[in-house]
Amino acid sequence: MEIPTIVGAGLIVIGVGIGIGRIGGSAMEAIARQPEATGKIQTAMLIAAALIEGIGFAALFVG
Repeated sequence: MEIPTIVGAGLIVIGVGIGIGRIGGSAMEAIARQPEATGKIQTAMLIAAALIEGIGFAALFVG
């Protein structure tokens, strides 16, 4: 692998990690505020995390 490819892959992984971390943190805050909506919040969180990972994988393949 060339150096620019490694740097690009590293940036993609960092971006995906930050995105999923923000989703998880926001979901935990929402559950703390409205415990009765836990199921809906978790479902939305998992769907958003899957979409972010999918975009990350696509970006890794392009890189």
